[in-house]
Amino acid sequence: MASHSVNGTTFAFTDEGTGRPIVLLHGSAASGGQWRAYRQDLIDAGFRVLVPDLYGYGGTPAWSGQGRLRLADEAALVEALLDLCGEPVDLVGHSYGGAVALHVARHYGARLRSLTLIEPVAFHLLWNSDPWAARYFAEIRDLADAVWAAMSNGDYRGTMARFTDYWSGEGAWSRLAERQRTAIAAAAPKVALDFWATITEPTTLNDLTEISVPTLVVAGGRSPAPARRIVDLIETALPYARLKVVPDAGHMLPLTHAEVVARLLTEHLLPASEEPRAAA
Repeated sequence: MASHSVNGTTFAFTDEGTGRPIVLLHGSAASGGQWRAYRQDLIDAGFRVLVPDLYGYGGTPAWSGQGRLRLADEAALVEALLDLCGEPVDLVGHSYGGAVALHVARHYGARLRSLTLIEPVAFHLLWNSDPWAARYFAEIRDLADAVWAAMSNGDYRGTMARFTDYWSGEGAWSRLAERQRTAIAAAAPKVALDFWATITEPTTLNDLTEISVPTLVVAGGRSPAPARRIVDLIETALPYARLKVVPDAGHMLPLTHAEVVARLLTEHLLPASEEPRAAA
């Protein structure tokens, strides 16, 4: 595990392989370990694989509390990795990591080779988009309110059970091992900040038209309606985006449908006309 300092915080990341750099961003209540199943195949394909832990997850300390957490603060960690790479990067993000990746693409797009967004929870895009999007925003805001309330009443386990079942399907929480439930409950304070950052982000759909990097947007056919609406909005707004839906998958498809997601990712990164770069 490597580390690097940004704005007074030393964040953790793994850096494996050689060749073309790819950065993988994880979702809320997770860590870079989310991408464990993908690393070796990408290394074997000739990629240098960099996987950071975002604020408050894995080996990266919690947010400093110096001001309100913004997507820009998480993006600063990614910018540091772009600096380390010194060449255009393939950027992949899932869920909260997808929202961070979208922010990076808008502000540092010239430093990206490609972008892959797997159900990015860019909830701010639902605000004032259309009547259906407004309805979905209210649904998400209700879930966020429950997580924020848990910071006051202490019901981390009950609230994160609701959070888990919302994103992974009814009964998902009960099927987890006790150690997993304990870890997810402990992540509640950071999940509350993740909601804040994604809901209050000022970027609009019109702003996304500036993103000119080739983009793959991936969604699960059984995901919650707000997540599906967000990917539809993004596909429409980004001029070089294409959407792929995995019909029988839900929001956690990088974990539940890893082989399918890996294939879609490989097709996006290494089209038939391009030979993989051999690892040194």
